Amino acid sequence: MINVTAMMTRYLSPLLLGTIASTLALSTFSAATHASNMYILKDENGQVLLTNVSQQSGNFEKFTKTVKVTSYASSKMYDGSGNNYGSSSASNSGNRNAYDNYIRASAARHGVDPALMKAMMHTESAFNPNARSPVGAQGLMQLMPATARRFKVSNPWNPAENIEGSAKYIAWLMRRFNNNVEHAIAGYNAGEGNVDKYGGIPPFKETRNYVQKVMSRYHSLYKNDAGLSTMSNTNNGLQNASYGTSK
Repeated sequence: MINVTAMMTRYLSPLLLGTIASTLALSTFSAATHASNMYILKDENGQVLLTNVSQQSGNFEKFTKTVKVTSYASSKMYDGSGNNYGSSSASNSGNRNAYDNYIRASAARHGVDPALMKAMMHTESAFNPNARSPVGAQGLMQLMPATARRFKVSNPWNPAENIEGSAKYIAWLMRRFNNNVEHAIAGYNAGEGNVDKYGGIPPFKETRNYVQKVMSRYHSLYKNDAGLSTMSNTNNGLQNASYGTSK
């Protein structure tokens, strides 16, 4: 799911915004290699949110005005040069193949490509069943609590339940986006509402980078993985999408 890091919400003088952006951002986000931008957002009452995601959801939807954007270099950022996904290195995790049985079973139950699920798991948690994001996304497939409840996952830390709930969600997204795999992946990361809003992959660097990583791992590592179902070779309605350049 999308990694929204709400670093602070308090009333601040506009004169302090530049200082906040240059000090807090450098000290906090320098360690977060996945965060390429930091945003200072305001709501209509002047309350300020410091975050690494431009579009907010849930309790932070009220922060709609962008005050400042600070960009950080990322050597892994997708350059928007088309659909050449490149290649990805295999995960060094000893758990890399530990969940294949669960993936195959859940994928078969819900009509999802197991290779796609494994590529997403690799990207979401690097096969760590105890992974937790700063905003509470949980487990192997980084289910948000609301998503877990929506798809009847009572214990998202349980690998079998986490994978089952994720398979249900991915299947739902594939139906929602007419089997456009990239749009479904973007919806998993940024929310289906943002895919609808932008008519495709949202112009968020994090989401575009996420889609690129998943597709790279799908094609390079898992599409022809003999340990997964042959369903991964059917292409499952894969459609291309243009990433373009984020503004």
